[in-house]
Amino acid sequence: MNKVAPSRPETRLARPKGISPAKRALRRIEPYIWIAPSVILMGIFILVPILSVFQMSLSDVSKAGKIKGFNGLGNFIKVVKGSAFGLVLQNTLVWTIAVVVLSTVLGFVLALILNNQFRGRKIARAIVVFPWATTLVIQASVWNFIINTDYGTLNTLLMKLGIIKQAVNWTPTPEAYFAWEIACGIFVTIPFVTFCVLSGLQSIDTSYYEAATVDGANYWQKLFKITLPLVKSSLTVSTVLNIIYVFNSFPIIWTMTKGDPANHTDTLVTYLYKLAFYNGRQGEAAAVSVIGFLILLVCASVYMIYTLRKGDDN
Repeated sequence: MNKVAPSRPETRLARPKGISPAKRALRRIEPYIWIAPSVILMGIFILVPILSVFQMSLSDVSKAGKIKGFNGLGNFIKVVKGSAFGLVLQNTLVWTIAVVVLSTVLGFVLALILNNQFRGRKIARAIVVFPWATTLVIQASVWNFIINTDYGTLNTLLMKLGIIKQAVNWTPTPEAYFAWEIACGIFVTIPFVTFCVLSGLQSIDTSYYEAATVDGANYWQKLFKITLPLVKSSLTVSTVLNIIYVFNSFPIIWTMTKGDPANHTDTLVTYLYKLAFYNGRQGEAAAVSVIGFLILLVCASVYMIYTLRKGDDN
């Protein structure tokens, strides 16, 4: 007689409940929800004004700022054919290149010094940041006071030291005044470059230098083979931001000379300000703004592409 085994009760394994489609969709769009306020604010306060400037540059605009109608490239043609535009564009390029290049070199050297261990390093770093922490209007006003012929502190100091016997006119020509403005721009830009490079220097592992020392590398070999390649990203960021900031810098030149005499110390920013608010030519001012925007876009893009390609090759 065959015995039938007793049947076992069926056991059901508890399965974890799956995520519902609604929750899955919510998780997918959640990051976009969080960044939506920033994107909306950027669109309102950045994108809309940019589009408005482009519209004004291609339109006939009254002195009151009212857009009358489409003008094509008329504003651009008037600006380029203007007698002052060539000089202003030249000043802008000289101003930007001189300030960015010299501040980058001096800031890099200063960062190398501040990266060393020495007594009073924290105080030295605090002193370096002072020009950056002070507003540009105050800095330009101080420099104007220093180089003043009648009561400037530079003449006073040199006369007390016996280096000169009478006050010297430090700004005899517009070119000399423009050189002082460049010096002021370099002075206030150095701290930014210094601390950008310094952050990169402090992230370098000391073992690289120890290994190079064991291999017999000297200071310059360590600088060009280890330091420069490893701080290239910091230098790229500081240089691109410097190009943008210096190109669009308004307070220094406006405080010291207002672009005078006869546009000899003007840059594109001060020039378009005069066109818009002194002469009521807002369409032409918008055209100058667009020209500056395109120049910056091209320069920054070329520099970044060249730097990134060079980094990939290495």
